[in-house]
Amino acid sequence: MSEPKIWNDVDDYFTAQLAPDDEALSAALRASEEAGLPQIAVSAPQGKLLRLLAEIQGARNILEIGTLGGYSTIWLARALPADGRLVSLEYSPRHAEVATRNIARAGLDKLVEIRVGPALESLPRLADEALAPFDLVFIDADKDNNPHYLEWALKLTRPGSLIIVDNVVRGGRVADSDSATPDVTGTRAAIELIGSHPRLNGTAIQTVGSKGYDGFALARVLA
Repeated sequence: MSEPKIWNDVDDYFTAQLAPDDEALSAALRASEEAGLPQIAVSAPQGKLLRLLAEIQGARNILEIGTLGGYSTIWLARALPADGRLVSLEYSPRHAEVATRNIARAGLDKLVEIRVGPALESLPRLADEALAPFDLVFIDADKDNNPHYLEWALKLTRPGSLIIVDNVVRGGRVADSDSATPDVTGTRAAIELIGSHPRLNGTAIQTVGSKGYDGFALARVLA
């Protein structure tokens, strides 16, 4: 049995026992696939982890950078209280359209606002509108801009906030200091910023599963 097959089998078991998809989550995945969106949403166990982190954090105000079809958005929004808010930034109008329907189907449209356009244009507007501080920020968009998103996350959070950066392993390429590939250089810059910034205390974890070999970084904002 190959390692990827073992990873998938274990993921299937964990999903069935700990993070089963309900109709809203399954429909979000189906609708995203039917619309031709990239099949790069978080796995169910990863989605459950996001929800648990938001619940542990007691998050009332969440920022997501990269909506895709709204699958991770649904997991995160389910951690919010009735008067909570989740702002999700999505570059593609098509992706945002699919996500909007998926989120409404999940009954979360009153908690979630999707903003369409380049995130580096939307983030300054969030600051101007005084929607911060966010209790949790999930960064899962174009990897070359990871350090810029991280810098904005710092501006839009408070001491004690959590910042999660997804897909940081890049199939192991993140360890290649000679790589000039934008997704690797952007991810390395974000990791190094977490390690060196006086207001961040973080780590990164490698993962395997139905999404292959990957991982995420987790950082807590300090005073």
